[in-house]
Amino acid sequence: MRSVSNLEPRASASLKFSIITLGCDKNTVDSERYVAQLGDHGAEYTADLATAEVIVVNTCGFIDAAKKESIDALVEAGRLKDSGSCRAVVGLGCMVQRHKSELIDALPEIDLFLGAAEVDQLIPALQARGFIDDAPVLHPGVRLFTGDLPHVRYLKVSEGCDHGCAFCAIPLMRGKHRSFALRDVVQEAQLLEAQGARELNLVAQDLAHYGRDVRDGTGLPDLLTALLRETSIPWLRLLYLYSAGLTPRLLELMASEARVVPYLDMPIQHASDDVLKRMRRPERRATIRDRVARIRAIIPDVAIRTTCIVGFPGETDADFDSLLDFLEEVQFDRVGVFAYSPQEGTHAFAMTDDVPDAVKRERLERANELQRLVTIERYERRLGLTVPALVDRVHADGSAEARTWWQADDIDGITRIEGSGVAIRAGMLVAVAVDGVIDDYDFTASFARIISSPSSPARPARALPLLATTVGSYGR
Repeated sequence: MRSVSNLEPRASASLKFSIITLGCDKNTVDSERYVAQLGDHGAEYTADLATAEVIVVNTCGFIDAAKKESIDALVEAGRLKDSGSCRAVVGLGCMVQRHKSELIDALPEIDLFLGAAEVDQLIPALQARGFIDDAPVLHPGVRLFTGDLPHVRYLKVSEGCDHGCAFCAIPLMRGKHRSFALRDVVQEAQLLEAQGARELNLVAQDLAHYGRDVRDGTGLPDLLTALLRETSIPWLRLLYLYSAGLTPRLLELMASEARVVPYLDMPIQHASDDVLKRMRRPERRATIRDRVARIRAIIPDVAIRTTCIVGFPGETDADFDSLLDFLEEVQFDRVGVFAYSPQEGTHAFAMTDDVPDAVKRERLERANELQRLVTIERYERRLGLTVPALVDRVHADGSAEARTWWQADDIDGITRIEGSGVAIRAGMLVAVAVDGVIDDYDFTASFARIISSPSSPARPARALPLLATTVGSYGR
């Protein structure tokens, strides 16, 4: 760890800090925990970087584009030490875990680097230089929200990954898979509900692995059952799980419980068996096809999102055509396509990166264009339906932005509701009649009725009681 002697101490007792979160929703959860820990010691969060005295950058190191974004954010934060109120910049998280020594050499303006396994040193490092007090103050448990949609929250149920895919550096950054205690996860969900959550997005490297390491029979269906029993959050959404974990029990639970939205984020990464084998993926083309068919047979209205990588070492034209044929055949609702970039330390890093960048870009564009047409076709089937939608924003003219069950936060577009003549507000669950598709991925809809409203406005964060926490609560 970089010595904290470079951090200039602050004379006054109350620290203003800001945090920049990059990467996945799991990082969002981590950042909320860091905000809570700093708030626990009397620090004050500000969204205005120019007025922050300490800026924390929670980095992502998944692919090259994410690393560049993280470095750019660190550099920009470092500039605020000259032009703003900033006295110190802290870089932490996944990218730091993998490239700490290089970052220390390349970015001397950053005062402290902490990898994903070292974040417990954040508070002691800032305490040592007088930035925050030793004595904690009352705060609402393990997380404080800093975004703009308090009714949409994320719940991380495990850490790390055991899959060992050839292209993926996540096990190098986050370690082996560890499930959090069911009691701790439910307690955190109750906290988020008390803060106003109306949609809870369950996240992990593979949700389907939840409980396997504990070996007491507890699994994802048990966790979902507990969340349904112990909270009244109307929407529970599953983000990122392998098809192998979609057991009959889990699918039947999703089919029978209206609060578990019929949506699955299920990465396949490719559809050529040769490429899947080199990727060290656990599934093959026929297996994926059969599981998608089984999912749709049990949950007919399900929306399935997936991700694919093009340009993996050894991917031939025939391999890529096989992927396109599969996407056209299976008809996923949405697909995120990425061009392969080698990551140091992974099994694939030793392979020859033999697909030229120009070919990767061309394949990326072709896959995206095919999926755009598939998505439009599938979305047009939704026209004329009356469906539940969660209101995210209400505008001054009475129109609103909402999302249906097939639209996950921030990645699947929105549904625009024209002026309803009824006073609706963010967090309401409403029924809407789907009228049209615009800009390929968004919808227009007419208001039908209110299904349910938040029981009360979200309570002020610091009015919440202090909750007991455990190691599992913080994902260590």
